[in-house]
This record gives sequence, C-alpha cells and structure tokens, in this order.
Amino acid sequence: MTIDSHAHLEMDAFDGDREAVVARAMAAGLTAIITVGTTILDCEKAVSLARRHPIIHTAVGIHPHEVKQIDAGTYDALRRLAGQEKVVAIGEVGLDFFYEHSPREIQLRRFAEQLDLSEELDLPVIIHDREAHAETLAILKARKHRLRGVLHCFSGDADMARECLDLGFYLSVAGPVTYRKAEPLRAVAREIPADRLLIETDAPYLAPQPWRGKRNEPAYVLETARRLAEIRGETAEALQRFTAENACRLFGLAPENSA
Repeated sequence: MTIDSHAHLEMDAFDGDREAVVARAMAAGLTAIITVGTTILDCEKAVSLARRHPIIHTAVGIHPHEVKQIDAGTYDALRRLAGQEKVVAIGEVGLDFFYEHSPREIQLRRFAEQLDLSEELDLPVIIHDREAHAETLAILKARKHRLRGVLHCFSGDADMARECLDLGFYLSVAGPVTYRKAEPLRAVAREIPADRLLIETDAPYLAPQPWRGKRNEPAYVLETARRLAEIRGETAEALQRFTAENACRLFGLAPENSA
C-alpha cells in the first residue's frame, strides 16, 4: 500500500490532464489519495472527484488564505459537504503568518471555529501551519484530548514535533525533505515514530527534488518515500506500508478498501 495523504487534485493546475494524473498514481501503486479542499468551490469539486474515482477520498475546509471570505453560510455548506460519501476529514485549516492573505486575527478566529466543526462532526483535522508554530501549538494544547489529526507538510523543529506527538497528532512529510538544504527537516523526520508518520505530495505544490520547480502529482510521493526511508534507515517498501496503515487508521479507511 502507498497513500498520498494530502493533495489538491481539484485545483485548476490539473484541469488539462486530471484523469491521466490519477491513472499514473494508480500505475505507480498508490492505493488512496486524500484530496484536500481549500474553498467551498474546491471542496465541492473534491467531493465530486471522490465520487468518480475509487482511489480518491477527500477533506473539506477553508484554507487560512481564504478564511477572510467565510460568511454566514460557509459552515452550513461545510457540514453538508462533510456528510457526503468518502469525506474523511476537516481541512485544510490553520494559520499562515508567512503570506497573511487573511488578517491574523481573522485566521485565529476561523481556525478555532473550524476546529469546533471537527469536534462537532467527529472528524480528524488536517492542519496547515506556516510561520505560526507557537500560535498553532497554543490552540491545540487548549483542546488536548478533544481533537485528532495531522500537521501536514510539517515544518516545525524537534521540540514542536514532540509536543504535537504528545497531543496525539500525526506528522506528515512532503517533498521538501528531499531538498538539498533541508537538513533540519531531515533531522526531525528521522525521529518521528513510525506509527505517527504520514507522507504526502501537497500536489500541485512542493515537488520532490527530481521535479523541483515543476508541477507535483501524487505518483511523485514514491520519491519522497524513497528518500525518507533512506534518511531513516528503513526500506522504502516498509515506509510506504506503515505510512499507509497510519493514514488508514487516522482517516478511517479500510486497508483492503482504500483503493
């Protein structure tokens, strides 16, 4: 089994060859892809994709870049979408203080509201955290034992990793672990327990080193797995297997039915 735990196949970047991208993922041996919404429109597209492709499951949520657009009907729309078949998480939600496309105070409020939704619906949460490590941790600590989920494309240090693990979260590693100057990330990735590690592409973003600067796609998660296994002193096959088992456990996928 191999699972790409975080991609955005609903985005416009795949409009020209989406079916071929899915076919390449299946040919590469992937058994599931979690495609993750960032706006209501993209969440609707993601749910539609999951209906058409057995390999695809989805998460629904509003990305921190977009939370300034949340209005009175947004959460009702998310509840409706979350009730659709093959929706396995709320996400991606969180904080992005690097770009600040939405004001910080709005991000903080909307993050809390979407975590409330995760609790209400008893779904795991997929968390985006960029340049907001302290704030993200403070919010999660205040909800200890009330949430389950993953910090996607983890970018924190070893101390933050330990705190997230203590809170029961999974940590997901993406293409940047393959970049030449990413030794701090590799040092953290070596220490993540095998039963709490996920792998992802974040496609179309963050392609691993051989394709860096080009559009990413789920099949490329195998290169991230290969490099990560090398870093950790494991076989790629073992790493693909246990990260897939972890994704199945977190997102409620039956291993035999993930594809």
